[in-house]
Amino acid sequence: MACATAPALHSSASWTASTVPSLRGGVSAHERVSLRYTQWRTSLSNVVGCRAVMSAENSRDVSPTSSELKQNEGEPSSHVLAEQRRRVGRGSRLVGSGSAVPKHLITNEDLSKFVDTSDEWISVRTGIRNRRVLGEEESVTSLSVEASRKALEMANVKPEDVDLLLLCTSTPDDLFGSAPQVQKLLGCHNALAFDLTAACSGFVLGLVTATRFIRGGGYENVLVVGSDALSRYVDWTDRGTCILFGDASGALLLQAATDDQDSLLGFDLRSDGNGHKHLHVTVDSVAESSSSGAETNGAAFLQPGKASYECLQMNGKEVFKFAVRAVPQVVEGALQEAGITGNDVDWLLLHQANQRILDSVSDRLHIPSEKVISNLANYGNTSAASIPLALDEAVRSGKVKAGDVVATAGFGAGLTWGSAIVKWG
Repeated sequence: MACATAPALHSSASWTASTVPSLRGGVSAHERVSLRYTQWRTSLSNVVGCRAVMSAENSRDVSPTSSELKQNEGEPSSHVLAEQRRRVGRGSRLVGSGSAVPKHLITNEDLSKFVDTSDEWISVRTGIRNRRVLGEEESVTSLSVEASRKALEMANVKPEDVDLLLLCTSTPDDLFGSAPQVQKLLGCHNALAFDLTAACSGFVLGLVTATRFIRGGGYENVLVVGSDALSRYVDWTDRGTCILFGDASGALLLQAATDDQDSLLGFDLRSDGNGHKHLHVTVDSVAESSSSGAETNGAAFLQPGKASYECLQMNGKEVFKFAVRAVPQVVEGALQEAGITGNDVDWLLLHQANQRILDSVSDRLHIPSEKVISNLANYGNTSAASIPLALDEAVRSGKVKAGDVVATAGFGAGLTWGSAIVKWG
């Protein structure tokens, strides 16, 4: 669906994230639901059961220790909660990565030929120098297949052994979803496949979702793919947005493991629709009246117009303020759940949106720049693909090694944002 040129988004109202609850603690303080897990052993296997307990004091899913059961009242510390949550079910290991980018390269100099801009203007404000965009024979599906194959090869996992394929994208080739096509082309005929849409936060949400299927659903191998082609929805006459975005795909293979091998150490996921006005791509359709009553047997009827999407609309200043304020909060929340601090982090891997955002967030987290992974200059903002693309390059170059702790964070339209603390390998 092609977008029509639309005026830039203006808003005088600022948006704050300070009071937005996390996804696991967003219910009323007077009546929170806590899932308390009880484990028992049968002659055949370990079985995990759960019961819902209405409580005014417990706000997270926890697996109580014997000492906590004796207390009956009071809420354990977040560190205890994290350890309890991880002990339920199975862990997940990150065992393979892959990525793919289009062949067509657009430099800042190329953009300056049809937009009032320059390489210096773009690079100073964003850190971006190049981006890739889809060619005639390329698609979100084809890039996803290529990235996924590389991840499967690194993990030494056969396509038929994949149990679940999550395609994190906001720009599928098919409005109904592209994951089943990726599944078909990969040969993952035993896998459930579906799309997950959360814009630039999509991959982090998909990563956490994958671990839940392994932990509670008995899945063994889960392929998480982040792919987007925002070049299809950018107004290429608007220098405020067309300079930022590129197309790409990245994939990770998660594999079931014991709890002591769990690669997901902690996470914090959030969203708030109040920020939608600052970043969106909405349907732009116009109802059409029937030219004659013949088509509707004389009844008055407005035929729905053919749907299309407007171009990407973004209030850059508000998105920047949101990111530098909200992202450090969720990273710190995820670190707290993991029971570690920023000093224990080997690498900080943020959604590659703008170098100024990366610098501001790392400064607020007191993580030195040499620990920040960035490939923004080469690819621009690739939405849900940015984190797995950068991680794959870092792994294959030897920068990220087995056992390294990586603090990831995505943020974007919705608004959605979240962090996952993971250990590679």
